[in-house]
Amino acid sequence: MSFRKDYFEYTNSIDYTNSDYTNGYDFTEKTSVEVQNLFVEILDAGLHGLCFSMYEDGQKPGDIISEEQVRRRMKIIAPHIKWIRSFSCTEGNEFIPKIAHEMGVKTLVGAWLGNYDEVNQKEIKGLIQLANDGFVDIAAVGNEVMYRKDLTEDELLDFIAKVKKEIPSNIPVGYVDAYYEFTIKPRITEACDVILTNCYPYWEGSEIDHSLAHMKNMFYQASGVANGKKVIITETGWPSQGESFKDSHPSRENAMKYFINSQLWSKEAKIDIFYFSSFDESWKTGPEGEVGAHWGIWDKNENLKYNDE
Repeated sequence: MSFRKDYFEYTNSIDYTNSDYTNGYDFTEKTSVEVQNLFVEILDAGLHGLCFSMYEDGQKPGDIISEEQVRRRMKIIAPHIKWIRSFSCTEGNEFIPKIAHEMGVKTLVGAWLGNYDEVNQKEIKGLIQLANDGFVDIAAVGNEVMYRKDLTEDELLDFIAKVKKEIPSNIPVGYVDAYYEFTIKPRITEACDVILTNCYPYWEGSEIDHSLAHMKNMFYQASGVANGKKVIITETGWPSQGESFKDSHPSRENAMKYFINSQLWSKEAKIDIFYFSSFDESWKTGPEGEVGAHWGIWDKNENLKYNDE
């Protein structure tokens, strides 16, 4: 659900001098309190979308999550968003799009695909059912499957074709992966109605001052091979604490700055962004180290992190 450290090895030569890739808001004269106030102002004004963080402390993928827990978390974030992104259609994740629609929030609904066919079939069946029941506004068939090498291209393409065939034709179908996968997997790009790309300057070792330029570069690389199709940033964010990676340093202030820049650019350029993520999730220390648990706008106890200290 986020980038890994070896993404840095794929591309580390961004041209930051390009005038098309300006670095956003000038924080030079701003105090920490002023940065925080701007963060809250932007959050309160509303975002395009957020990625839904499912798990409380002690929970992890594979656990069955209750409708009550999903509803409680959706009530916290719904006032701030137009869209929500979910990652799975089983184990309680199926409640997310249903509750979102109740609250007037549109849905990008994902089927989580991996290397277990039985699980994949359940996920695809769940996505098709939710779409046919009217709870899906965009369907995402898989997340970073090519990056993880869990499926072959042909296997993924078969799942995309199946979903397209069995859900209403007015629902766009796409696949989520790193921006560069769409440049090196043209058959997948062609099969998608919409290009759903993850863009993490943090995981490519970017300095915070260059991070917006870096993220724009990622987006425009995907746009360059999209053949006119809409490109949506399905994940981007910055952690508030944890280990540094290359020149990327987690901190409360850096996380606020990245959020501010990404959201101002989203509005200015009319680029749809699903920010990662809504809540901190402790289970993510396993795959990512300490930094994995600190990507949320709200903490693991569902309190807004960037507010009066």
